[in-house]
Amino acid sequence: MARNVLYPLYQLGGPQLRIFRTNFFIKLVRPGTAQPEDTVQFRIPMEMTRVDLRNYLERIYNVPVAAVRTRVQHGSNRKRDHRNVRIKKPDYKVAYVQLVREGVAASYPQNKKSIDRVYTEPCLSEWRARAMSARLPEQMLRQQGTGPRSDLHFSRPVSRDR
Repeated sequence: MARNVLYPLYQLGGPQLRIFRTNFFIKLVRPGTAQPEDTVQFRIPMEMTRVDLRNYLERIYNVPVAAVRTRVQHGSNRKRDHRNVRIKKPDYKVAYVQLVREGVAASYPQNKKSIDRVYTEPCLSEWRARAMSARLPEQMLRQQGTGPRSDLHFSRPVSRDR
């Protein structure tokens, strides 16, 4: 009978609709070797399949995908600790995604300084300005020492007289 019910069901109080996101995190990386312009490279979790990645990109980000190829990159084990025991980095999966449209090309920043300048300086100053303007008046008064709890001074030494 549940198949015949139309979504959304009415419930008393009208609770909010929930959106479920995946537990996967993918990272777009710059390829080590030259790739075609319509191919991008991702680092994905070992549990994620190529079908999962295709659905992830098409449904969440609305990116049309033509093909997905994956491989497992073994982590290096050249490093040694203080007991001369090898330390192995974990393995990870690399996915090469070929996009549908020919004109779509991935653009990567040239160096770390350009990333820092573009993403940190304006964003942080705007974020600070928004955070400062969004403070409640009680918080501002409390910090200035004129609020309802301004008589509490924690910098005074506590008397030990009993």
